[in-house]
Amino acid sequence: MRRTRTSRATALGSAGTMIAATLMVGVLTTPTASAHDRTGDLVRGQEREQVGASIAANRAARAGIEWKDCPADWGLAKPIQCGWVTVPLDYAKPFGKQIKLAVDRIGHTGTPEERQGALVYNPGGPGGSGMRFPVRVTAKNPLWAKTAKAYDFVGFDPRGVGHSTPISCIDPQEFVKAPKLDPVPDGEADKRVQRGLAAAYADGCAERSGEMLPHMTTPNTARDLDVIRAALGEEKLNFLGVSYGTYLGAVYGTLFPDHVRRLVADSVVNPSRKKIWYQANLDQDVAFQMRWNDWLTWVAQHDATFHLGTTRAAVEQRWNALRAAAKKNPIGGLVGPAELIGFFQAAPYYDSRWVPVARAWSQYEAGNTQALVDAAAPDLTDTEGNAAAENGNAVYTAVECADARWPRDWRTWDRDNTRLHQKYPFLTWSNAWMNLPCATWKSKQHTPVEVTTRKGLPPVLIVQATRDAATPYAGALELHKRFKGSRLITEENAGSHGVTGIVNPCVNDRVDRYLLTGELDGKNVSCAPHATPKP
Repeated sequence: MRRTRTSRATALGSAGTMIAATLMVGVLTTPTASAHDRTGDLVRGQEREQVGASIAANRAARAGIEWKDCPADWGLAKPIQCGWVTVPLDYAKPFGKQIKLAVDRIGHTGTPEERQGALVYNPGGPGGSGMRFPVRVTAKNPLWAKTAKAYDFVGFDPRGVGHSTPISCIDPQEFVKAPKLDPVPDGEADKRVQRGLAAAYADGCAERSGEMLPHMTTPNTARDLDVIRAALGEEKLNFLGVSYGTYLGAVYGTLFPDHVRRLVADSVVNPSRKKIWYQANLDQDVAFQMRWNDWLTWVAQHDATFHLGTTRAAVEQRWNALRAAAKKNPIGGLVGPAELIGFFQAAPYYDSRWVPVARAWSQYEAGNTQALVDAAAPDLTDTEGNAAAENGNAVYTAVECADARWPRDWRTWDRDNTRLHQKYPFLTWSNAWMNLPCATWKSKQHTPVEVTTRKGLPPVLIVQATRDAATPYAGALELHKRFKGSRLITEENAGSHGVTGIVNPCVNDRVDRYLLTGELDGKNVSCAPHATPKP
Protein backbone atom coordinates (compact mmCIF):
# COMPACT_ATOMS: atom_id res chain seq x y z
CA MET A 1 0.00 0.00 0.00
CA ARG A 2 0.94 3.61 -0.29
CA ARG A 3 4.14 4.55 1.47
CA THR A 4 5.79 7.80 2.45
CA ARG A 5 8.85 8.90 0.55
CA THR A 6 10.98 8.20 3.58
CA SER A 7 9.71 4.62 3.80
CA ARG A 8 9.82 3.71 0.12
CA ALA A 9 13.27 2.26 0.38
CA THR A 10 12.17 0.14 3.32
CA ALA A 11 8.18 -0.51 3.19
CA LEU A 12 1.36 3.33 -2.07
CA GLY A 13 5.18 8.40 -5.92
CA SER A 14 3.06 9.12 -8.76
CA ALA A 15 4.33 10.51 -12.02
CA GLY A 16 3.15 13.83 -10.70
CA THR A 17 3.99 13.31 -7.05
CA MET A 18 5.80 11.13 -6.93
CA ILE A 19 3.30 -7.37 -5.78
CA ALA A 20 1.82 -29.52 -7.35
CA ALA A 21 2.24 -32.27 -9.57
CA THR A 22 5.76 -33.44 -8.85
CA LEU A 23 7.10 -35.07 -5.69
CA MET A 24 9.14 -33.07 -3.21
CA VAL A 25 12.43 -34.43 -1.96
CA GLY A 26 14.49 -34.31 1.20
CA VAL A 27 12.81 -32.44 4.02
CA LEU A 28 9.91 -31.33 1.87
CA THR A 29 6.49 -32.88 2.23
CA THR A 30 5.00 -35.05 -0.47
CA PRO A 31 1.87 -33.40 -1.87
CA THR A 32 -1.30 -35.32 -1.21
CA ALA A 33 -3.22 -33.90 -4.16
CA SER A 34 -2.83 -32.49 -7.64
CA ALA A 35 -2.08 -28.81 -8.17
CA HIS A 36 -5.71 -28.22 -9.08
CA ASP A 37 -7.02 -30.02 -6.00
CA ARG A 38 -4.72 -28.08 -3.70
CA THR A 39 -5.57 -24.70 -5.16
CA GLY A 40 -9.27 -25.12 -5.92
CA ASP A 41 -10.49 -22.75 -8.59
CA LEU A 42 -7.14 -21.87 -10.16
CA VAL A 43 -7.36 -21.11 -13.86
CA ARG A 44 -5.40 -23.26 -16.30
CA GLY A 45 -2.45 -20.88 -16.51
CA GLN A 46 -2.16 -20.77 -12.73
CA GLU A 47 -2.19 -24.56 -12.62
CA ARG A 48 0.89 -24.58 -14.86
CA GLU A 49 2.53 -22.00 -12.64
CA GLN A 50 1.83 -24.07 -9.54
CA VAL A 51 3.47 -27.07 -11.16
CA GLY A 52 6.39 -24.82 -12.09
CA ALA A 53 6.63 -23.68 -8.48
CA SER A 54 6.90 -27.29 -7.34
CA ILE A 55 9.68 -27.92 -9.84
CA ALA A 56 11.53 -24.78 -8.74
CA ALA A 57 11.12 -25.64 -5.05
CA ASN A 58 12.43 -29.13 -5.76
CA ARG A 59 15.54 -27.67 -7.35
CA ALA A 60 16.02 -25.19 -4.53
CA ALA A 61 15.72 -27.88 -1.86
CA ARG A 62 18.58 -29.76 -3.50
CA ALA A 63 20.72 -26.67 -4.04
CA GLY A 64 20.17 -25.01 -0.67
CA ILE A 65 21.70 -21.56 -0.04
CA GLU A 66 25.42 -20.84 0.03
CA TRP A 67 25.62 -18.46 2.97
CA LYS A 68 28.48 -15.95 3.03
CA ASP A 69 29.33 -12.65 4.66
CA CYS A 70 27.17 -9.96 3.09
CA PRO A 71 28.76 -7.59 0.55
CA ALA A 72 30.24 -4.58 2.31
CA ASP A 73 28.02 -2.09 0.51
CA TRP A 74 24.81 -3.85 1.61
CA GLY A 75 25.15 -2.47 5.15
CA LEU A 76 24.58 -5.85 6.81
CA ALA A 77 27.45 -6.63 9.15
CA LYS A 78 28.40 -10.00 10.63
CA PRO A 79 26.99 -12.23 11.96
CA ILE A 80 24.28 -11.57 9.35
CA GLN A 81 24.90 -13.70 6.28
CA CYS A 82 23.67 -13.30 2.71
CA GLY A 83 22.96 -15.65 -0.18
CA TRP A 84 20.95 -16.20 -3.35
CA VAL A 85 17.94 -18.26 -4.36
CA THR A 86 17.25 -18.94 -8.04
CA VAL A 87 13.65 -18.84 -9.30
CA PRO A 88 12.02 -18.89 -12.73
CA LEU A 89 11.07 -15.54 -14.21
CA ASP A 90 7.93 -17.27 -15.53
CA TYR A 91 6.64 -20.16 -13.43
CA ALA A 92 4.73 -21.48 -16.45
CA LYS A 93 8.21 -22.06 -17.94
CA PRO A 94 10.19 -23.39 -14.98
CA PHE A 95 13.15 -24.41 -17.16
CA GLY A 96 13.24 -21.05 -18.95
CA LYS A 97 14.95 -17.84 -17.86
CA GLN A 98 15.94 -17.75 -14.19
CA ILE A 99 16.41 -14.75 -11.88
CA LYS A 100 18.21 -14.51 -8.55
CA LEU A 101 16.67 -13.34 -5.29
CA ALA A 102 18.82 -11.90 -2.49
CA VAL A 103 18.22 -13.38 0.96
CA ASP A 104 19.86 -12.89 4.34
CA ARG A 105 19.66 -14.45 7.78
CA ILE A 106 20.86 -14.45 11.32
CA GLY A 107 20.78 -17.64 13.36
CA HIS A 108 18.51 -18.11 16.35
CA THR A 109 19.94 -16.97 19.67
CA GLY A 110 18.65 -19.81 21.86
CA THR A 111 19.76 -23.38 22.47
CA PRO A 112 19.57 -26.04 19.73
CA GLU A 113 16.53 -27.46 21.49
CA GLU A 114 14.74 -24.09 21.31
CA ARG A 115 15.10 -23.71 17.54
CA GLN A 116 11.84 -23.84 15.55
CA GLY A 117 13.16 -23.00 12.09
CA ALA A 118 13.26 -19.83 10.03
CA LEU A 119 10.92 -16.84 10.30
CA VAL A 120 10.65 -15.08 6.94
CA TYR A 121 9.61 -11.42 6.76
CA ASN A 122 8.11 -9.01 4.25
CA PRO A 123 7.62 -5.34 5.27
CA GLY A 124 5.15 -4.33 2.58
CA GLY A 125 5.09 -2.08 -0.41
CA PRO A 126 4.88 -3.75 -2.81
CA GLY A 127 8.47 -2.75 -3.33
CA GLY A 128 9.82 -2.97 0.20
CA SER A 129 12.99 -4.86 1.07
CA GLY A 130 13.00 -7.27 3.99
CA MET A 131 16.77 -7.45 4.19
CA ARG A 132 16.94 -5.37 7.39
CA PHE A 133 14.90 -7.92 9.33
CA PRO A 134 17.93 -9.71 10.89
CA VAL A 135 19.09 -6.35 12.25
CA ARG A 136 16.31 -6.66 14.83
CA VAL A 137 18.50 -9.32 16.42
CA THR A 138 21.88 -7.57 16.13
CA ALA A 139 20.29 -4.35 17.44
CA LYS A 140 18.83 -6.34 20.36
CA ASN A 141 15.27 -5.12 19.73
CA PRO A 142 13.51 -6.19 22.94
CA LEU A 143 10.17 -6.82 21.21
CA TRP A 144 11.73 -9.68 19.25
CA ALA A 145 14.13 -11.14 21.82
CA LYS A 146 11.93 -14.14 22.72
CA THR A 147 11.11 -14.98 19.11
CA ALA A 148 14.77 -14.66 18.13
CA LYS A 149 15.66 -17.47 20.53
CA ALA A 150 13.52 -19.87 18.52
CA TYR A 151 13.88 -18.65 14.95
CA ASP A 152 16.50 -17.73 12.41
CA PHE A 153 15.39 -14.31 11.14
CA VAL A 154 15.34 -14.36 7.33
CA GLY A 155 14.80 -11.39 5.05
CA PHE A 156 14.71 -11.13 1.28
CA ASP A 157 14.38 -8.72 -1.59
CA PRO A 158 11.27 -9.71 -3.58
CA ARG A 159 11.60 -10.06 -7.33
CA GLY A 160 12.39 -6.71 -8.92
CA VAL A 161 13.46 -5.15 -5.60
CA GLY A 162 16.92 -4.04 -4.51
CA HIS A 163 19.43 -6.79 -5.28
CA SER A 164 16.83 -9.18 -6.77
CA THR A 165 16.94 -8.32 -10.48
CA PRO A 166 15.82 -4.74 -9.82
CA ILE A 167 13.44 -2.99 -12.18
CA SER A 168 13.25 0.70 -13.06
CA CYS A 169 10.80 3.04 -14.79
CA ILE A 170 12.62 6.37 -14.88
CA ASP A 171 16.04 7.80 -14.17
CA PRO A 172 16.27 7.99 -10.36
CA GLN A 173 17.52 11.58 -10.31
CA GLU A 174 14.58 12.62 -12.48
CA PHE A 175 12.24 10.66 -10.24
CA VAL A 176 13.16 12.66 -7.14
CA LYS A 177 13.56 16.05 -8.82
CA ALA A 178 11.55 18.81 -7.17
CA PRO A 179 9.34 20.73 -6.98
CA LYS A 180 6.69 18.66 -8.71
CA LEU A 181 3.27 19.79 -9.88
CA ASP A 182 0.69 20.31 -7.13
CA PRO A 183 -1.29 17.04 -6.95
CA VAL A 184 -4.54 18.95 -6.42
CA PRO A 185 -5.50 20.18 -9.88
CA ASP A 186 -6.69 23.73 -10.43
CA GLY A 187 -8.59 22.64 -13.53
CA GLU A 188 -8.66 20.44 -16.61
CA ALA A 189 -5.29 21.69 -17.85
CA ASP A 190 -3.57 20.41 -14.71
CA LYS A 191 -5.34 17.06 -15.08
CA ARG A 192 -4.13 16.74 -18.68
CA VAL A 193 -0.55 17.35 -17.57
CA GLN A 194 -0.81 14.75 -14.81
CA ARG A 195 -2.36 12.24 -17.20
CA GLY A 196 0.54 12.79 -19.59
CA LEU A 197 3.07 12.27 -16.81
CA ALA A 198 1.36 9.03 -15.73
CA ALA A 199 1.26 7.69 -19.29
CA ALA A 200 4.92 8.58 -19.77
CA TYR A 201 5.78 6.76 -16.56
CA ALA A 202 3.94 3.63 -17.76
CA ASP A 203 5.84 3.86 -21.05
CA GLY A 204 9.12 4.18 -19.14
CA CYS A 205 8.36 1.03 -17.17
CA ALA A 206 7.76 -0.88 -20.42
CA GLU A 207 10.92 0.49 -22.03
CA ARG A 208 13.26 -0.05 -19.07
CA SER A 209 11.81 -3.23 -17.53
CA GLY A 210 9.44 -4.73 -20.09
CA GLU A 211 10.68 -8.33 -19.80
CA MET A 212 9.96 -8.43 -16.07
CA LEU A 213 6.58 -6.66 -16.04
CA PRO A 214 4.24 -9.55 -16.97
CA HIS A 215 5.71 -11.60 -14.13
CA MET A 216 5.71 -8.93 -11.38
CA THR A 217 2.65 -10.30 -9.60
CA THR A 218 1.82 -11.14 -6.01
CA PRO A 219 1.12 -14.83 -6.89
CA ASN A 220 4.60 -15.07 -8.42
CA THR A 221 6.16 -13.48 -5.33
CA ALA A 222 4.22 -16.02 -3.24
CA ARG A 223 5.71 -18.79 -5.39
CA ASP A 224 9.14 -17.22 -4.87
CA LEU A 225 8.44 -17.37 -1.14
CA ASP A 226 7.79 -21.08 -1.39
CA VAL A 227 11.04 -21.61 -3.28
CA ILE A 228 12.87 -19.68 -0.54
CA ARG A 229 11.20 -21.93 2.04
CA ALA A 230 12.50 -24.98 0.20
CA ALA A 231 15.99 -23.53 -0.21
CA LEU A 232 16.10 -22.90 3.54
CA GLY A 233 15.41 -26.60 4.09
CA GLU A 234 12.12 -25.84 5.80
CA GLU A 235 9.17 -28.23 5.46
CA LYS A 236 6.73 -25.46 6.32
CA LEU A 237 6.86 -21.67 6.29
CA ASN A 238 6.83 -19.33 9.27
CA PHE A 239 5.98 -15.88 7.93
CA LEU A 240 5.51 -12.36 9.25
CA GLY A 241 3.94 -9.95 6.77
CA VAL A 242 3.19 -6.28 7.37
CA SER A 243 0.98 -4.09 5.16
CA TYR A 244 1.28 -5.43 1.59
CA GLY A 245 3.13 -8.33 3.20
CA THR A 246 -0.24 -9.44 4.60
CA TYR A 247 -1.62 -9.74 1.07
CA LEU A 248 1.48 -11.69 0.06
CA GLY A 249 0.88 -13.97 3.05
CA ALA A 250 -2.82 -14.31 2.23
CA VAL A 251 -2.05 -15.33 -1.35
CA TYR A 252 0.66 -17.73 -0.13
CA GLY A 253 -1.76 -19.28 2.35
CA THR A 254 -4.26 -19.78 -0.47
CA LEU A 255 -1.80 -21.25 -2.98
CA PHE A 256 0.25 -23.28 -0.48
CA PRO A 257 -2.05 -23.91 2.52
CA ASP A 258 -0.30 -27.11 3.61
CA HIS A 259 3.10 -25.41 3.53
CA VAL A 260 2.15 -22.92 6.28
CA ARG A 261 3.27 -23.45 9.88
CA ARG A 262 2.79 -20.00 11.46
CA LEU A 263 1.53 -16.88 9.68
CA VAL A 264 1.20 -13.42 11.23
CA ALA A 265 -0.65 -10.75 9.21
CA ASP A 266 -0.03 -7.27 10.63
CA SER A 267 -1.98 -4.25 9.25
CA VAL A 268 -4.02 -5.99 6.62
CA VAL A 269 -4.61 -5.22 2.97
CA ASN A 270 -8.22 -6.08 2.13
CA PRO A 271 -7.84 -9.31 0.10
CA SER A 272 -11.22 -9.11 -1.66
CA ARG A 273 -10.90 -9.30 -5.44
CA LYS A 274 -13.21 -6.28 -5.60
CA LYS A 275 -10.64 -4.24 -3.65
CA ILE A 276 -7.39 -5.24 -5.40
CA TRP A 277 -6.20 -2.65 -6.22
CA TYR A 278 -8.27 0.29 -7.54
CA GLN A 279 -10.91 0.31 -4.81
CA ALA A 280 -8.32 -0.36 -2.09
CA ASN A 281 -6.63 2.92 -2.95
CA LEU A 282 -9.90 4.84 -2.85
CA ASP A 283 -10.65 3.32 0.56
CA GLN A 284 -7.19 4.40 1.67
CA ASP A 285 -7.95 8.04 0.88
CA VAL A 286 -10.83 7.98 3.38
CA ALA A 287 -8.74 6.33 6.08
CA PHE A 288 -5.83 8.74 5.60
CA GLN A 289 -8.15 11.70 6.13
CA MET A 290 -9.37 10.15 9.39
CA ARG A 291 -5.86 9.65 10.72
CA TRP A 292 -4.69 13.03 9.42
CA ASN A 293 -7.48 14.60 11.47
CA ASP A 294 -6.33 12.59 14.50
CA TRP A 295 -2.87 14.09 14.14
CA LEU A 296 -4.15 17.64 13.65
CA THR A 297 -6.15 17.26 16.88
CA TRP A 298 -3.04 16.03 18.71
CA VAL A 299 -0.99 18.97 17.41
CA ALA A 300 -3.66 21.34 18.70
CA GLN A 301 -3.58 19.67 22.10
CA HIS A 302 0.14 20.46 22.26
CA ASP A 303 0.00 24.05 21.08
CA ALA A 304 2.19 25.04 24.01
CA THR A 305 4.98 23.10 22.30
CA PHE A 306 4.29 23.60 18.60
CA HIS A 307 2.40 26.91 18.45
CA LEU A 308 0.39 25.84 15.40
CA GLY A 309 -3.15 26.40 16.73
CA THR A 310 -5.29 25.43 19.70
CA THR A 311 -8.02 23.65 17.74
CA ARG A 312 -7.98 21.14 14.90
CA ALA A 313 -9.63 23.71 12.63
CA ALA A 314 -6.94 26.26 13.43
CA VAL A 315 -4.12 23.79 12.74
CA GLU A 316 -5.78 22.73 9.49
CA GLN A 317 -6.10 26.35 8.45
CA ARG A 318 -2.37 26.77 9.12
CA TRP A 319 -1.70 23.67 6.96
CA ASN A 320 -3.74 25.07 4.09
CA ALA A 321 -1.87 28.35 4.35
CA LEU A 322 1.47 26.53 4.29
CA ARG A 323 0.38 24.55 1.27
CA ALA A 324 -0.80 27.64 -0.59
CA ALA A 325 2.40 29.55 0.16
CA ALA A 326 4.57 26.64 -1.01
CA LYS A 327 2.55 26.43 -4.21
CA LYS A 328 3.14 30.11 -4.95
CA ASN A 329 6.80 30.08 -3.91
CA PRO A 330 8.33 26.61 -3.24
CA ILE A 331 10.16 26.61 0.07
CA GLY A 332 13.87 26.76 -0.55
CA GLY A 333 13.04 26.48 -4.24
CA LEU A 334 12.37 22.77 -3.76
CA VAL A 335 9.40 22.13 -1.48
CA GLY A 336 5.99 22.63 -3.03
CA PRO A 337 2.65 21.03 -2.15
CA ALA A 338 3.70 17.64 -3.55
CA GLU A 339 6.83 17.54 -1.42
CA LEU A 340 4.90 18.72 1.64
CA ILE A 341 2.43 15.86 1.24
CA GLY A 342 5.29 13.41 0.74
CA PHE A 343 6.72 14.48 4.10
CA PHE A 344 3.58 15.20 6.13
CA GLN A 345 1.85 11.92 5.23
CA ALA A 346 4.37 10.17 7.47
CA ALA A 347 2.37 11.47 10.46
CA PRO A 348 -0.89 9.67 9.66
CA TYR A 349 1.18 6.61 8.74
CA TYR A 350 3.19 6.20 11.93
CA ASP A 351 2.77 7.59 15.42
CA SER A 352 6.58 7.63 15.67
CA ARG A 353 6.51 10.47 13.12
CA TRP A 354 3.99 12.65 14.96
CA VAL A 355 6.59 14.61 16.89
CA PRO A 356 9.27 14.97 14.16
CA VAL A 357 6.77 16.19 11.56
CA ALA A 358 5.15 18.66 13.97
CA ARG A 359 8.56 19.87 15.10
CA ALA A 360 9.80 20.54 11.56
CA TRP A 361 6.61 22.44 10.78
CA SER A 362 6.82 24.41 14.03
CA GLN A 363 10.43 25.35 13.32
CA TYR A 364 9.47 26.57 9.87
CA GLU A 365 6.69 28.74 11.27
CA ALA A 366 9.19 30.16 13.77
CA GLY A 367 11.47 31.21 10.92
CA ASN A 368 13.73 28.17 10.46
CA THR A 369 12.99 27.45 6.80
CA GLN A 370 15.89 25.04 6.44
CA ALA A 371 14.40 22.55 8.90
CA LEU A 372 11.46 21.88 6.58
CA VAL A 373 13.63 21.90 3.46
CA ASP A 374 15.96 19.33 5.01
CA ALA A 375 12.97 17.18 5.96
CA ALA A 376 10.90 17.38 2.77
CA ALA A 377 13.20 18.14 -0.15
CA PRO A 378 15.07 15.49 -2.13
CA ASP A 379 18.81 15.14 -1.71
CA LEU A 380 20.24 14.89 -5.22
CA THR A 381 23.63 13.89 -3.80
CA ASP A 382 22.12 10.72 -2.29
CA THR A 383 22.24 8.75 -5.51
CA GLU A 384 22.02 5.40 -3.74
CA GLY A 385 18.96 6.43 -1.75
CA ASN A 386 17.33 7.96 -4.81
CA ALA A 387 17.89 4.76 -6.80
CA ALA A 388 16.30 2.75 -3.99
CA ALA A 389 13.31 5.13 -3.88
CA GLU A 390 12.81 4.92 -7.66
CA ASN A 391 13.15 1.15 -7.61
CA GLY A 392 10.62 0.82 -4.78
CA ASN A 393 8.12 2.98 -6.65
CA ALA A 394 8.69 1.01 -9.87
CA VAL A 395 7.98 -2.29 -8.11
CA TYR A 396 4.95 -0.82 -6.37
CA THR A 397 3.54 0.27 -9.72
CA ALA A 398 4.48 -2.92 -11.56
CA VAL A 399 2.91 -5.26 -9.01
CA GLU A 400 -0.30 -3.34 -8.48
CA CYS A 401 -0.77 -2.77 -12.22
CA ALA A 402 -0.12 -6.46 -13.01
CA ASP A 403 -2.14 -7.97 -10.17
CA ALA A 404 -5.54 -6.78 -11.37
CA ARG A 405 -7.42 -5.02 -14.13
CA TRP A 406 -7.65 -1.26 -13.65
CA PRO A 407 -10.14 1.19 -15.18
CA ARG A 408 -8.94 2.33 -18.60
CA ASP A 409 -11.42 5.18 -18.96
CA TRP A 410 -10.14 8.44 -17.47
CA ARG A 411 -13.73 9.48 -16.77
CA THR A 412 -13.93 6.76 -14.10
CA TRP A 413 -10.84 8.06 -12.33
CA ASP A 414 -11.95 11.66 -12.64
CA ARG A 415 -15.43 10.95 -11.28
CA ASP A 416 -14.28 8.87 -8.31
CA ASN A 417 -11.42 11.11 -7.22
CA THR A 418 -13.30 14.36 -7.71
CA ARG A 419 -16.07 13.02 -5.48
CA LEU A 420 -13.67 11.74 -2.80
CA HIS A 421 -11.59 14.91 -2.76
CA GLN A 422 -14.57 16.94 -1.60
CA LYS A 423 -14.64 15.18 1.78
CA TYR A 424 -11.17 13.64 1.97
CA PRO A 425 -8.77 16.15 0.42
CA PHE A 426 -5.52 15.31 2.18
CA LEU A 427 -4.33 12.45 -0.04
CA THR A 428 -6.95 11.73 -2.72
CA TRP A 429 -5.44 13.36 -5.80
CA SER A 430 -1.88 12.49 -4.82
CA ASN A 431 -2.90 8.84 -4.58
CA ALA A 432 -4.76 9.02 -7.89
CA TRP A 433 -1.76 10.27 -9.86
CA MET A 434 0.51 7.71 -8.27
CA ASN A 435 -1.70 4.88 -9.49
CA LEU A 436 -2.78 6.34 -12.83
CA PRO A 437 0.01 4.60 -14.80
CA CYS A 438 -2.10 1.45 -14.38
CA ALA A 439 -4.72 2.98 -16.70
CA THR A 440 -2.31 2.87 -19.64
CA TRP A 441 -0.24 -0.13 -18.54
CA LYS A 442 1.37 -1.91 -21.49
CA SER A 443 1.72 -5.34 -19.91
CA LYS A 444 -0.85 -7.99 -19.01
CA GLN A 445 -3.17 -7.33 -16.09
CA HIS A 446 -4.29 -10.48 -14.27
CA THR A 447 -7.24 -11.60 -12.17
CA PRO A 448 -6.45 -11.57 -8.43
CA VAL A 449 -6.35 -14.84 -6.52
CA GLU A 450 -9.54 -15.61 -4.59
CA VAL A 451 -8.11 -15.66 -1.06
CA THR A 452 -9.78 -18.44 0.90
CA THR A 453 -9.21 -21.29 3.34
CA ARG A 454 -8.09 -24.54 1.74
CA LYS A 455 -7.17 -27.91 3.18
CA GLY A 456 -4.12 -27.86 5.41
CA LEU A 457 -4.10 -24.17 6.37
CA PRO A 458 -3.40 -23.82 10.11
CA PRO A 459 -4.79 -21.02 12.29
CA VAL A 460 -3.47 -17.59 11.30
CA LEU A 461 -2.90 -14.59 13.61
CA ILE A 462 -4.17 -11.20 12.39
CA VAL A 463 -3.21 -7.94 14.09
CA GLN A 464 -4.76 -4.57 13.25
CA ALA A 465 -5.33 -1.05 14.59
CA THR A 466 -8.80 0.36 14.07
CA ARG A 467 -7.64 3.75 12.77
CA ASP A 468 -4.88 2.59 10.43
CA ALA A 469 -4.59 4.95 7.45
CA ALA A 470 -2.67 2.80 4.98
CA THR A 471 -4.65 -0.42 5.48
CA PRO A 472 -8.18 0.33 6.72
CA TYR A 473 -9.58 -1.90 9.47
CA ALA A 474 -12.15 -3.53 7.17
CA GLY A 475 -9.27 -5.44 5.55
CA ALA A 476 -8.51 -7.29 8.78
CA LEU A 477 -12.17 -8.24 9.16
CA GLU A 478 -12.23 -9.51 5.56
CA LEU A 479 -9.11 -11.67 5.95
CA HIS A 480 -10.42 -13.02 9.28
CA LYS A 481 -13.64 -14.03 7.52
CA ARG A 482 -11.78 -15.71 4.68
CA PHE A 483 -9.20 -17.58 6.79
CA LYS A 484 -11.28 -19.94 8.92
CA GLY A 485 -9.90 -20.54 12.40
CA SER A 486 -7.88 -17.31 12.36
CA ARG A 487 -7.82 -14.98 15.34
CA LEU A 488 -7.91 -11.19 15.22
CA ILE A 489 -6.17 -8.93 17.73
CA THR A 490 -7.60 -5.43 17.45
CA GLU A 491 -5.77 -2.42 18.85
CA GLU A 492 -8.68 -0.11 19.59
CA ASN A 493 -8.56 3.65 19.02
CA ALA A 494 -5.05 3.46 17.58
CA GLY A 495 -3.83 3.97 14.05
CA SER A 496 -0.10 3.45 13.70
CA HIS A 497 0.76 1.22 10.75
CA GLY A 498 2.61 -1.96 11.72
CA VAL A 499 1.25 -2.93 15.13
CA THR A 500 3.75 -5.71 15.91
CA GLY A 501 6.59 -3.18 15.96
CA ILE A 502 5.03 -1.02 18.69
CA VAL A 503 5.25 -1.53 22.45
CA ASN A 504 1.86 -2.80 23.58
CA PRO A 505 2.13 -5.89 25.82
CA CYS A 506 -1.45 -6.90 25.07
CA VAL A 507 -0.36 -7.37 21.44
CA ASN A 508 3.31 -8.25 21.86
CA ASP A 509 2.75 -11.10 24.33
CA ARG A 510 0.15 -12.75 22.10
CA VAL A 511 2.35 -12.51 19.01
CA ASP A 512 5.21 -14.11 20.96
CA ARG A 513 2.95 -16.87 22.27
CA TYR A 514 1.63 -17.69 18.82
CA LEU A 515 5.08 -17.81 17.20
CA LEU A 516 6.60 -19.78 20.08
CA THR A 517 3.78 -22.23 20.83
CA GLY A 518 1.18 -21.91 18.07
CA GLU A 519 -1.43 -21.04 20.70
CA LEU A 520 -4.18 -18.52 19.99
CA ASP A 521 -6.87 -17.10 22.23
CA GLY A 522 -10.20 -18.90 22.18
CA LYS A 523 -11.81 -15.80 20.71
CA ASN A 524 -10.80 -12.51 19.14
CA VAL A 525 -9.11 -10.00 21.44
CA SER A 526 -9.41 -6.22 21.79
CA CYS A 527 -6.42 -4.34 23.21
CA ALA A 528 -6.25 -0.82 24.56
CA PRO A 529 -4.13 1.53 22.42
CA HIS A 530 -0.41 1.92 22.87
CA ALA A 531 0.86 5.10 24.50
CA THR A 532 0.14 8.32 22.60
CA PRO A 533 3.32 10.17 21.54
CA LYS A 534 4.48 13.02 23.74
CA PRO A 535 6.41 16.06 22.49
